[in-house]
Formats: sequence, structure tokens, C-alpha cells
Amino acid sequence: MPLPGWAGCRRQDLLGLLAKLEEQIKPLEAAVEKAAFAHPQARLLMTQPGVGAITALAFVMTIGDANRFQRGKQVASYLGLIPREHSSSGQQRLGAISKQGNSFMRLLLVEAAQTAVRRDEGLRKKYQHRCHSKAKGVAKVAAARKLAVRLYWMLRTHTAYPEIVHNESSSRCPMAGAS
Repeated sequence: MPLPGWAGCRRQDLLGLLAKLEEQIKPLEAAVEKAAFAHPQARLLMTQPGVGAITALAFVMTIGDANRFQRGKQVASYLGLIPREHSSSGQQRLGAISKQGNSFMRLLLVEAAQTAVRRDEGLRKKYQHRCHSKAKGVAKVAAARKLAVRLYWMLRTHTAYPEIVHNESSSRCPMAGAS
């Protein structure tokens, strides 16, 4: 759609700038892909739908050795994906997330969770159920927390996505003893 005068000129300038930036980004994306495929733990995490090379590498680098955490709740706390608590005189009040961890990792997990919700039936059901009673932002963060815990267990047990989902759905197979 043609824009008259300066507006059309400005749009052309911005589209030219976008093309230059995309040229500079392509080699960086290729380098990240190469590094992710060279790292066995990142490759394992990329079996989860919605988790790409950047998210997988960032998660592996942020978490480090997965065995240093005993539970998924500790990972969620480390990443700042748990509610902040305000308690006094026997009353417990839970607020927004604590945001104490790596903010970039939280951003990546929320973005990955939005994609995973579309491709993973289990995450989708929990997300949609939460959307009925809570705000969409709360549901997205909850899905990111669930995804972070799943990625942690994938690292801890060295288990790929299809098998980890099968283990999650099985009540007879405790994951804590699988390490």
C-alpha cells in the first residue's frame, strides 16, 4: 500500500535497515545452531517442542550441573518463576513471581512455552484450564515454569522429550528415583 510523501520514504528507510540487520543476524544464528548441535545436553533439550537452539543453550548454561538441584521446585525458584510470599501472623499471601533469577532466561522460557503450548497436548490442556480462571500472563508464566521443570528433568535423567512425557503421564514411574 503506497504511503504519500515522507511516510513512504521513512518506510523504505526502515525496510532497508531491517534487511541490513537480518544480514548481520544470519551468521550469528548459524553459530548458535552449530554450538547447540555440538553440545549434547542442548541437543537433548531441543527434542522438546518449542525449545530451539538459543533457549536450549541458555538453559544449559544457566542451570549448569542439573544434579545440584534436588527438585524441580528449586529450579523454578532459581529462575524466579515461583510466587513471592508475604506472610504475617499465620496468613500466607502469594503475589507475583519473585523474578530473582536470570530475566533473559525467564523471557526465553515464556517464549518457548508459548510455542510448546501449541505443540504439546499436555501443556496445552493445563494452559487452557488456567486461562479460564486466571489472566493469560499468569497462565503463560505457569506454562514456562512447567517447561523449566520438564527441561530440568530431561537434563537430570538424560531423557528425550517423548520418553519424559510418557514418564510424566505414568503414575507408577516416579521421576525422582530415575537419576
